[in-house]
Amino acid sequence: MNMSVHIMATLDNSGMYASAAIILIIACLCQYVIYPVALSPLSKIPTAHWSCSFSPAWILWARFKGRENRTLHAAHQRHGPIVRVGPNELSVNNIQAVKTIYQGGFDKHQWYSIFDNYGVPCMFSSVHAKHHSVRKRMVSNVYSKSHIHTSPALAAQSEAILNSRLMPLLDASVLDTQKPHGINVHSLFCAVAMDFISAYCFGIHNSANFIQNKSYREHWLTLYTTRKGYSFFTQELPRLSKALSYVGIDPTPAWVHAANRELEAWCKKLSDATLQYLEKTGSTSVDSADDPVVVRALLVGLEKEEKINGESSHIYSTAILHRESSVASEILDHVLAGQETTGVALTYLSYHLSESPELQRDLRTELLSLEPNMSLKDGKIAIPSSNHLDNLPLLHSVIMETVRRYAPAGGPEPRVTPASPCHIGPYEVPGGVRVSASAYNLHRDEKAFPDPDIWDHTRWLQAKVDTEKDKEARRQFWGFSSGGRMCLGSNFAMHDMKLTIAAIYSNYISHVVDDTGIEQTDAYTGHPASNSLYLRFEKIT
Repeated sequence: MNMSVHIMATLDNSGMYASAAIILIIACLCQYVIYPVALSPLSKIPTAHWSCSFSPAWILWARFKGRENRTLHAAHQRHGPIVRVGPNELSVNNIQAVKTIYQGGFDKHQWYSIFDNYGVPCMFSSVHAKHHSVRKRMVSNVYSKSHIHTSPALAAQSEAILNSRLMPLLDASVLDTQKPHGINVHSLFCAVAMDFISAYCFGIHNSANFIQNKSYREHWLTLYTTRKGYSFFTQELPRLSKALSYVGIDPTPAWVHAANRELEAWCKKLSDATLQYLEKTGSTSVDSADDPVVVRALLVGLEKEEKINGESSHIYSTAILHRESSVASEILDHVLAGQETTGVALTYLSYHLSESPELQRDLRTELLSLEPNMSLKDGKIAIPSSNHLDNLPLLHSVIMETVRRYAPAGGPEPRVTPASPCHIGPYEVPGGVRVSASAYNLHRDEKAFPDPDIWDHTRWLQAKVDTEKDKEARRQFWGFSSGGRMCLGSNFAMHDMKLTIAAIYSNYISHVVDDTGIEQTDAYTGHPASNSLYLRFEKIT
């Protein structure tokens, strides 16, 4: 009897467990398959792949393999401007949708948290719009076009960088002792960009000198390249990455952490030296080449924010209480982004100029119209009016087309839809959905840019005609993003690119020596696959 009762109880328990398992399976199917595939508001949106409605595996694999940009481009060509690429993720390639997302105050996705430095966020990594806004107010003035064009400090820094570093290097490169002639201009232009941005941040005295210090520059760029290649798990699968760390498994190699630590230590040393310099000199360095324009603005901004808002400030716990780390975090983001994106753009621009002697001649004719022009006189060049430099149409067009065709930061910029449902294009999108647009895709819209894969600088010369087609091209240009969180350094980047190209091509003709690996990598920030382009410079006499 007891055995029968035991058997019956066991059967009852087995039946209960089986029922529970069936209920759990049905619940999982409803939540993770039936709802996202058939019932979610996102189910009305075309999918890039049959699995995207219930699994992110398709887009994650594209990211892991380094082919996200071209994969999304193909998806938009097949399925239209708004495409579902995961159960809770959309890709958009429509300028009106871009306005909704990037000018509508959508918060950033947690994907950006990898750009925190020293354990604190910077402006770029701030997820919430209000936190970003507070940080942006501190430095937006010194990155405005009007300030950049009239800054005595930047003018003095530019004169020092061009006349004491870049031009002597180019002059030495044409000597007979340097045969066979050829400079890796990708490395050099990253150095030029770093010297400009680090001087503006730290002052020329505490800045990097990558143009002249080639051996350390190459070491630094190797560290930076190592750092870039291993962020997939931390950014795209943070929960898995964290779970693995609990059992002693780190998907990020140890040498990547070591590279990050060394880069952070490098910047912290320069940042701390700049803070000490300001304590000693106060305002005496204002408007000189040694003026740390950006660090000074950050310190003033932090002091003002604490005085006005105190502990209620959105950045009290992350910036005001950690002033030195916060300054270093912000500056590290500026110098890392500034050297890479500007360096890449200058590399591809010089490549196309080197392919066309006629275009070089036309550009030089335009550059000689500057007053004063930048032809070498007694081994020095004069720094022209920034406004005059900015208004040269051919110079502007070749830079714009390079940033369009080879957008240095061309990958998706993820945002998160607000809690209340919103409309993106014709679709209602619930809160908490990851949505992204990319310069790579927007710049390949054939309606705005016919033959988009062709580098054609005349697109921007024609824009002066002001036809509807040309207006469309200008609206579609997204090289620096848009909205309140667009690239803060866009004016600075355009200025130092124009100044650098004007200095070089007023005095030299360039020729391609070796363009092996010039094709651009498919990543959030793309660069030549070989990290090199060798050019030979010929002095104009």
